[in-house]
Amino acid sequence: MLDFSGCGDRDKSEVKPVDLAHYYLQKILLSSVYDVAKVTPLSHMGKLSARLGQEIYLKREDMQPVHSFKLRGAYNRISQLTQPECERGVVCASAGNHAQGVALSASSRGIDAVIVMPTTTPDIKIDAVRRRGGNVLLHGESFDQANAHAQHLAQTEGRVYIAPFDDEAVIAGQGTVAQEMLQQQRDLELVFVPVGGGGLVAGIAAYYKAVRPSVKIIGVEPEDAACLKAAMAAGEPVTLSQVGLFADGVAVKRIGAEPFRIAKHYVDEVVTVSSDEICAAVKDIFEDTRAIAEPAGALSLAGLKKYLAQTTPALAEAGKPARKVAAILSGANVNFHSLRYVSERCELGEQKEAVLAVKVPEVPGSFLKFCELLGKRAMTEFNYRFSGRDSAVVFAGIRLSGGQSELKEIIASLTSGGFEVQDLSSDETAKLHVRYMVGGHPTEPLSERLFSFEFPEYPGALLKFLTTLGSRWNISLFHYRNHGAAFGRVLAGFEVPEGDNEAFGRFLTELGFVWQEETHSPAYRLFLGSK
Repeated sequence: MLDFSGCGDRDKSEVKPVDLAHYYLQKILLSSVYDVAKVTPLSHMGKLSARLGQEIYLKREDMQPVHSFKLRGAYNRISQLTQPECERGVVCASAGNHAQGVALSASSRGIDAVIVMPTTTPDIKIDAVRRRGGNVLLHGESFDQANAHAQHLAQTEGRVYIAPFDDEAVIAGQGTVAQEMLQQQRDLELVFVPVGGGGLVAGIAAYYKAVRPSVKIIGVEPEDAACLKAAMAAGEPVTLSQVGLFADGVAVKRIGAEPFRIAKHYVDEVVTVSSDEICAAVKDIFEDTRAIAEPAGALSLAGLKKYLAQTTPALAEAGKPARKVAAILSGANVNFHSLRYVSERCELGEQKEAVLAVKVPEVPGSFLKFCELLGKRAMTEFNYRFSGRDSAVVFAGIRLSGGQSELKEIIASLTSGGFEVQDLSSDETAKLHVRYMVGGHPTEPLSERLFSFEFPEYPGALLKFLTTLGSRWNISLFHYRNHGAAFGRVLAGFEVPEGDNEAFGRFLTELGFVWQEETHSPAYRLFLGSK
């Protein structure tokens, strides 16, 4: 039997590591979150489990009323306010899920809540907070400025400041996630938790280590916002100079002091993942659940996949059975327009696509030879613009089924075929910017005609196009990007002397693809045509 006597009365600095978990266990068991929060499912991910050979579960915190776990901690903190504190009201700073959690929690108890948000906050997030009953005050251009103003209001107006993560009651409220998970699946071996300020991972780690210490707790952070990893290395919280904003829900420069005090004892490992790996996890969640996670919400699953990829082969070789592992889908308040980026990058994150720069001789037939060397592999992208008579550099995306080993084969094949190849799959500038900037005006006048085509999306469609074209007309521009539809859209330019127009028309008919001439397009004239 656990003995909690006196735990709540001690100075926190005197609590020993073995007692710290019990101290928080008591607080978690006494948390009152279910007045507004709900018990969320721990869903089995059938497709991903079959693919990875492990039993994978997903804790669906996206199904909370505010679509995030943040409601738990916010309500637990607000529920403990005294009557005089309730009358003075509360204040917090947030541009995301904490704001909605505080707004709903406060309104459910009839408490006035001021939510300070940066002036740069999108309208969709402001409207969501107002719908939950929060009074939005826009201040500053960053979270730090908004947060400073929120604390100023707490001091000058007497409001109670509701911290997003560095607070005992908030940590305990988040820890109820672990309480549910243990009841839902008692034999989990690994639990992967997203880390921003650390409130969630601290609460989950403390609960598990008090009740079932054999369960490994693994924190997951973005590579460009790894404040817990930095703190673990330094032995104390440190402030990162800057953080990436793709997973904005965990874009925190400094781990909370109290969360770190817990995490340093009870978090077993920290895994970091790239934006591409997060995008791949968003896709995995959608394919198994049809839920659309925000990037921070899919973070822990990305870490789970990376960890299993590194550890499963050795366990399988040793004959170890499949493990039962879980990740937290921490939120689904996704900006819809960011899904375009997620869709573009998820294939790279799963190593199902490679991006190459290939130097080809500027002679008719070069593209055909390039495609013949690729064989029946599907092209996901093809960017090219004529820039001189000697050689050209093609920006090409290629779909992979065999990961890095297949990519090495492709590069070797192209190199032996006389092409210079550079792998850009890990080049962030190439993936984020250059792929959309390939083009420009040709360096000399061209007798160029421009056409848009609809390509049927099947392996070999591009090869058929180039085979039908042959080597009679030089391709002077080519852009193609697969978007997952039944037909891909291609923009292509050709050097067609005026006397060849009739023969070129026969080529278009023989090709059999839907096409339209775009030579007189204003955009083409302004940005791509001969000057």
